[in-house]
Amino acid sequence: MTVAMQAVAAPKIGARHVSKHYPTVDGVMVALEDFSLDVADGEFVCIVGPSGCGKSTFLRMVAGLESISQGAIEIRPGTDAAKPLNSVVFQEYAIFPWKTLADNVAFGLQMRGVGRKERLDTARFWLDRVGLSKFADYYPHQISGGMKQRVSIIRALANDPEVLLMDEPLGALDAQTRVVIQEELLRIWEETRKTVLYITHSLDEAVLLGDRVILMSAQPGRHLATFKIDLPRPRSIATTNLPRFAEYRAAIWEQLSAEVTRAMEVRP
Repeated sequence: MTVAMQAVAAPKIGARHVSKHYPTVDGVMVALEDFSLDVADGEFVCIVGPSGCGKSTFLRMVAGLESISQGAIEIRPGTDAAKPLNSVVFQEYAIFPWKTLADNVAFGLQMRGVGRKERLDTARFWLDRVGLSKFADYYPHQISGGMKQRVSIIRALANDPEVLLMDEPLGALDAQTRVVIQEELLRIWEETRKTVLYITHSLDEAVLLGDRVILMSAQPGRHLATFKIDLPRPRSIATTNLPRFAEYRAAIWEQLSAEVTRAMEVRP
C-alpha cells in the first residue's frame, strides 16, 4: 500500500484501547475498558448499549470534555485549519435563553471571529433548512422543545466541524417530534456527509440512521459487536417498514438483551 493510499484510509476518529477509571470510596470504578473504534470520514456511526455502559463517557472523551485514563483518541484534522475539530449536541437543549434563535445558531461562528453579517447569513440559511426561518428573531422560551433541539443541531452544523458528536440528542422528545427530526437529520446528513458519532438507547434510531451500529457491553463498557447496516440510502421513516430493518433490530437486541439484564443485576 502506498503512502497516499494509507492517508486516504486513515480513520477520521481513531480510538485505541481507551479506558476510563473513576475513584470512589469503594475503590476504582472502571467505566470503560480497552475500547477501540475507528470511524471513517463521512461515516455515520451509532453506539448502543445498556444504561451505565460508558457510551456518553466515550463520546465526551472524543470531544475532549473528559480525561482519558488509558489509551488514546485522535480526530484527524482536515485541510481547513479554521474548522473546529468537533461540535457536540447533547440531549438537553443547550441553547442560550437570552439570545435569539439566529444568534444561538451563529454563536460558534462568533467565537471563531466571523463577522456579524456573514454569521447571521449562515444562521438564517440553516434555520431555513429546518423550517425555522420565520422564528429567527424569537427567543428559546417562545418555541417548542422540538424546535429548540433543531436549533441545537443546526448550531453545531453551522460551525462546520470536522466531526459531529451527538449524545442522545432526541431522547427527551415526544415520539412524533422525534420522527420528524430523525428525517430532518437524515436529509441534512445526506447533503453534508459529516462524520457523525451518535449515542442512542433506541435500536430503531440506530438502525435507521447508522452506517454501522456499535454494541457496548454492560459496565465496564467494552466493544462487544459491530453491525454493518446495509440498507439503501437515502433513508426515511418508511425504511423502518422494510423486513431487513426488522432483522437488524432483532439481531442487535439478541445480543443487547443479555447485557441489559446483566447491567440490571449488578445495580444496587
